Amino acid sequence: MITFKGAGWWCIGAFLGVIVAMAAETGDADYTHEIEAWRVARVQQLTRPDGWLSLIGLHFLKPGENTVGSAPDNAVVLAKGPAHVGTLIVSPEGRVKALFNPGLDMQVDGNAVLSADLRDDTKGVPTIVKFGEISFIVIDRGGKKALRVKDSEAERRTHFLGLDYFPIDPSWRIEATWVPFEKPREVPIRNILGNVSPALILGKAVFTRAGRTYELWPIQETPEGPLFFVISDLTSGNETYAAARFLYAAPSVDGKVLLDFNKAQNPPCAFTSFATCPLPPKENQLDLAVTAGEKKYRGEHH
Repeated sequence: MITFKGAGWWCIGAFLGVIVAMAAETGDADYTHEIEAWRVARVQQLTRPDGWLSLIGLHFLKPGENTVGSAPDNAVVLAKGPAHVGTLIVSPEGRVKALFNPGLDMQVDGNAVLSADLRDDTKGVPTIVKFGEISFIVIDRGGKKALRVKDSEAERRTHFLGLDYFPIDPSWRIEATWVPFEKPREVPIRNILGNVSPALILGKAVFTRAGRTYELWPIQETPEGPLFFVISDLTSGNETYAAARFLYAAPSVDGKVLLDFNKAQNPPCAFTSFATCPLPPKENQLDLAVTAGEKKYRGEHH
């Protein structure tokens, strides 16, 4: 009886061990499927007709009149489009007015017009000017107005080579502790063009990896909004894009923030020189090799 009972308990223990292992494998498989689905959605967003791969130009405007078109006699020479689109007038107050040449079928937010006041990206959704497969919006960078030009048939989009990743690793899905600051801190954020803008930081995410403690400071527009981390690490410039990678997370719940580095992604600047990406503040320059998420894009060399 003693031998029988011992064998029974061994069998039960082994059976429970198998159940636990199967549950772990199921959990890992579910997580793998989640990351794979996220990657598919990421590529779909990146390759949209108006996505980052469609960028073909970034042109800063001078105060006063700026003629626009593909002809070389324009102040702003477009890579593609009509020879003479019209004139953009930048007022001393920073407002931008467009005067279009007749006969071009210019569409402003979907309406055919000959003139329009253009909202820039600091005033909510910017005005979209479209002619054929070409479009542009006005952006503001460091108080300077610029045209961001897109082409739905851009070579970067039509010849996209896909994304490369580190292997999916559930250990890089880390629960961090959220440490709110007593007062919001204003941190200077420099972009790839050298412009500096202040960002309010409401707190930090603190986590451990291999026995060491690290922290990341997110940009957050509202207390309820998502957390946006601009990071670099010891893979930057080697396996991953040199300037930075982006990581998004949901706001803290019960003092915890879920950091999933398998979703670390390249900024738009990794794919095109016409984007103006933020660089990581010193607090987010990790002394750690984050071997998770997107690697360098092999199709771009700038």
